[in-house]
Amino acid sequence: MEQILFIQTGSGIDVHGQNITKASVRAVENAIYANSMPGIEKSLPDGNLNNMQVNVRLAVPLDRDKLDTQQVINAIPYGSVTIDITDGGMATSSGIMLDEKEDENDLMYIVNAAIEVGY
Repeated sequence: MEQILFIQTGSGIDVHGQNITKASVRAVENAIYANSMPGIEKSLPDGNLNNMQVNVRLAVPLDRDKLDTQQVINAIPYGSVTIDITDGGMATSSGIMLDEKEDENDLMYIVNAAIEVGY
């Protein structure tokens, strides 16, 4: 990325089911859906949203190998998306294990996201 225009951050949680993809998508949605970028096109090459580059950096606590990065990419509405995964986030007790929620244990997964937008 030649020029970062801004960085958005968020966190996402899957309380039951230990689904790292669900927590990651929620982190991305938390980061981007409370923002409006009305002047972004003027800052991009050729004034085109397709020229926007988006780097999604995820800090995940467990199950990195189970992360469906395509679902995370699909949560970004514009631009060319790359994913960078690092250790982080948190796995902590939810206090209860629920079979009907497909829990394998009592852990909840918390993922942090930092999303760089630029060109």
